Amino acid sequence: MDERILVDAQTMDRMLMRLSHEIIEKSEGAKELCLVGIRRRGVPLAERIKANIERISDVKVLLGALDITLYRDDLKELFPMPQVHGTNVPFDVTGKIVILVDDVLYTGRTARAAMDALIELGRPAAIRLCVAVDRGHRELPIAANFVGKNIPTSRDEFVSVRVEAFDGRNEIALRRRESN
Repeated sequence: MDERILVDAQTMDRMLMRLSHEIIEKSEGAKELCLVGIRRRGVPLAERIKANIERISDVKVLLGALDITLYRDDLKELFPMPQVHGTNVPFDVTGKIVILVDDVLYTGRTARAAMDALIELGRPAAIRLCVAVDRGHRELPIAANFVGKNIPTSRDEFVSVRVEAFDGRNEIALRRRESN
């Protein structure tokens, strides 16, 4: 596959800082704000945003991790033997402004599953979606409130958001499937 790095580590740092500022500005002072990363790569992104928000404001931000595996509508198609990594949301989401954090917004199905999983934990005052990349091709009427980068793609392209915790580096790459 042919691959291009679209966002390097330094640009990714600036992008996450910008998202952190936007979240503070649009979250009414962030008093009831919490971040919930969608497993896998949404969690380290949420951790970085949390650190940014706490560094630039006086607000302590609650942080959780959400496993949406069993809420996916394509579970049987994609995962004959699904691996559940576990949800860890150690606070009540009721009445909170919950920012769901994920790496890539594509069809909208992951975000829908995350909302279903989150609502089982309580009734948030609001749920907002923060993604590093919006690549288009929505199948459901879902839009992100906070977007790091819009990357228009074709269906034969793949966006990879790489994070230090899983990939050993921070970057965003675009890969194109080679034609035969």
